[in-house]
Amino acid sequence: MSLLCMKDICKSFNGIPVLKQVQLTIEKGEVHALLGENGAGKSTLMNILAGVFPADSGEVEFNEKKIRKMTIQQSEKLGIAFVHQELNLFNDLKVYENIFLMKEYKKKTGILDKKRMIRETQQLFTELGVEIEPEEKVENLKTSQKQLLEISRALFFQAKLLILDEPTTSLNNDEVEHLFQIICRLKEKGTAFIFISHKMPEIFRIADRYTVLRNGEFIKSGKLSEITQEEVTGLMVGEKFSHQEVYQKRELGENVLELNGLSGHGFSNVNLTVKKGSIVGLTGLQGSGSSELLQGLFGAVTVTGGTLKVSGKECRIHSIQGAMKAGIAMLASNRKENSVIPDMSILENMYLSEQVLSARQPLISAGRERERYEKYKKLLSIKAADSKDPITSLSGGNQQKVFLARWLNTEAGILLLDNPTQGIDVGAKAEIYKLILKLADAGKTILINTLEIPELAKVADCCAVFYEGTIIKMLQHEEIDEKTVMLYSTNAAQKGES
Repeated sequence: MSLLCMKDICKSFNGIPVLKQVQLTIEKGEVHALLGENGAGKSTLMNILAGVFPADSGEVEFNEKKIRKMTIQQSEKLGIAFVHQELNLFNDLKVYENIFLMKEYKKKTGILDKKRMIRETQQLFTELGVEIEPEEKVENLKTSQKQLLEISRALFFQAKLLILDEPTTSLNNDEVEHLFQIICRLKEKGTAFIFISHKMPEIFRIADRYTVLRNGEFIKSGKLSEITQEEVTGLMVGEKFSHQEVYQKRELGENVLELNGLSGHGFSNVNLTVKKGSIVGLTGLQGSGSSELLQGLFGAVTVTGGTLKVSGKECRIHSIQGAMKAGIAMLASNRKENSVIPDMSILENMYLSEQVLSARQPLISAGRERERYEKYKKLLSIKAADSKDPITSLSGGNQQKVFLARWLNTEAGILLLDNPTQGIDVGAKAEIYKLILKLADAGKTILINTLEIPELAKVADCCAVFYEGTIIKMLQHEEIDEKTVMLYSTNAAQKGES
């Protein structure tokens, strides 16, 4: 008997279709893998189910009852719980307080019954095999414990359907094993799960059936026992390699960057050699270690082991300024949070990094900086009326060019680009690709991290695919395609392949 049936679900934002007649059926007591690339529509569909926003059209039936208007309150009442990848816990509250938030037990006098809430929290943890102290502050818990706390909170109020969004991202192997044991026990009691993950081995181990979405459309559902990991990957990716080729092969120089067993927060035992003038792509699932490696090279996170050589000399980078002095620059991901200084002009945003390196010079030469700005404005085709205008007056693509100019202004030889085309339109992306190739032609060495594989196929000489913090496969330019990268980034391919 079906627990959940979603039929012909449609949703648009600002006139742009995000879901187009999507179907999803969940049986009682099953783990159902909801699969698709980033932007496939998984989160939108789950937010409709959780009542975060309504569908434009379609039907939702839960426990054989049609739901006319799904709200967050209605979803909770039905027994649907959404455990997000970004955990929704209050760090300054205790564990038991998070579990009973807005549902506190009270005595007849109206005073909170803390002893009862602590006692029942402990009983819940004992049943689930979760080792967390009910009176511990959440801020003191490990990420893995927070993940289990979220799941425990949902289960305490008899959730019939749990949506788990990338639940194993922050867990080690033992913790994943523990989580799967909990899921299996609850399955036997009739609890159903929607399991959202990109890790193929885990999906095939824990899930019973699957549904694949692509570009907001339903592609296929079925039993995982009747399909291979490679076939699932093909369904997720589809045949969409009709992009215009931009890549040009170039003569590369000597080794300028050598990583030997480099380890730090989020990455471990990374070995990589990069030649002058090359463009090396880094990719993998969110949190796989590729972005964290760039942050380590730039001194934004601590390197805890291994060696790093820049131009043949061993280099120990302990700070961002140290990386800058070593000739390393980084265009950070999330432009709004990490790059834009909204109260400064275009010119001031551009010369900011160079002035950090020239901090001993007490005065800034406005005339010299304007000359440099005009040089990079022409080189990068920055579309801006006046350098005195605020940086926020520019489009996303032109802002990104200004930040690229910011780092070129430091004369860095190694450029680390973390999701450089994030949030900019197609036309601006094409310009960024050409700029990357132009900079490589001029002798700059570039490491570019992105989840968009067609992007790497346009510019990269080779690609390092990350899985769980380390490089699992190096691909040459002609080997870079979405299906191959997905196979390795989800560990669906055999590690022994070469």
